[in-house]
Amino acid sequence: MKWPLECCPVDRDGTGFIRLQNSWDLGRTYRVIHDAQPAALIVNNHHQTPFPGEDYQTFERDLPGENGMGFNRAQVAQLPLEMSETMNGTWGFSLTDANYKSTQTLIRTLVGAAGRGANLLLNTGPMPNGQIQGENLQTLAEIGTWLRANGSSIYGTRAGPIAPRPWGVTTESKGQIYVHILDWQDDTLFLPLRRPVKSAALITGASIPVRHVHDGIELTLPAARADDWDRIVVLQK
Repeated sequence: MKWPLECCPVDRDGTGFIRLQNSWDLGRTYRVIHDAQPAALIVNNHHQTPFPGEDYQTFERDLPGENGMGFNRAQVAQLPLEMSETMNGTWGFSLTDANYKSTQTLIRTLVGAAGRGANLLLNTGPMPNGQIQGENLQTLAEIGTWLRANGSSIYGTRAGPIAPRPWGVTTESKGQIYVHILDWQDDTLFLPLRRPVKSAALITGASIPVRHVHDGIELTLPAARADDWDRIVVLQK
């Protein structure tokens, strides 16, 4: 087994809160799993501080550190992170659930996860015949098109040196910092970055003026277009 093993020994009471089943000996269970398959990764979707033996921490339908769903109250732990998200409102296939998330929303979610050092687990529930419904296939194809153009700012990166801001996030890889500008209308953007920056350019290659100022740098940005879901500026260190 080379993929993560998800373990969910929890249930929900009438109030909607999650309570652990006391009859589960998690420490022993985790030891059995790791002894049998040392490469197995264990995550428990209990929305609490990770227990000993769990290999990474997942946040269900929330970015790490956020709690829009109301049940992700745990603090971010010093473990690898994941966000798990649905493509509509349900985990499994639902004939009546047409509340599909847009490609733009899911791409911004992917970027937000990467900027927090988290993997994104994007769920799609197969139909009764085993096939993936057409709406999700179309969205996945559009995400793939975006990643073919911008994947260098996501694949193989870690959370960047600037913590998530209202305007967006940063990622980092191989001597480059990627500034993901998701929500910013002004023509300049200050970054509290004290590292030397050799140059700045859009991921498409167009040069961006960069000025070193007190306690950081200032980027001069082109006007945002309506279809700019994520303006990505590449900083060369």
